Amino acid sequence: MGRAAGSAGSITRDSPSTHVTAPATLRRRLAALAYEMLLLAAVVLLTGFLVAPLASPGAHPGGPLQIPDLPSRVIEFCLLFAVGAWYYVWSWTGGRRTLPMKTWHLAVVGADGAPPDRRTALGRYLAAWIGPACALAAYVALRPAGLGAHAAWLVGLNYFWALVDPERQFLHDRIAGTRLIRAR
Repeated sequence: MGRAAGSAGSITRDSPSTHVTAPATLRRRLAALAYEMLLLAAVVLLTGFLVAPLASPGAHPGGPLQIPDLPSRVIEFCLLFAVGAWYYVWSWTGGRRTLPMKTWHLAVVGADGAPPDRRTALGRYLAAWIGPACALAAYVALRPAGLGAHAAWLVGLNYFWALVDPERQFLHDRIAGTRLIRAR
């Protein structure tokens, strides 16, 4: 099935279809990320479409578009956050992979070369929110000065981290103790 855990190309504990061949390149990981963002945008739009009647109960079909009130938007965000957590934690554990990871032949593994457990996968998901959380905080802090738009680049903080990391790991992988590797 493959090499022993701990060797240069550790293996996962699942089927031979995810046999590890080498660490994933930054280029491959970024390509999978772009694909992942397209799918995530579709999930956000679908969830927004399904939740819109609940978030804007006073809106009428064919009537003017109404922006939901703040509590409704917070609830919608929490729902999206929870759906994302469930999807990614489920996809990263047990040797499973997201569609972009399958397309680009990637797998998430822990330090031992095995698929991460639920706690590690959840830690990776939460750590992936560091960049967006920093961007939001900077936006709130800079908005009174009219500089809020300059906070947008912080959204990619987790991925910019790979440019300074000695192993080219994303920040959330570094924090969670995981890494993306090439898999068949």
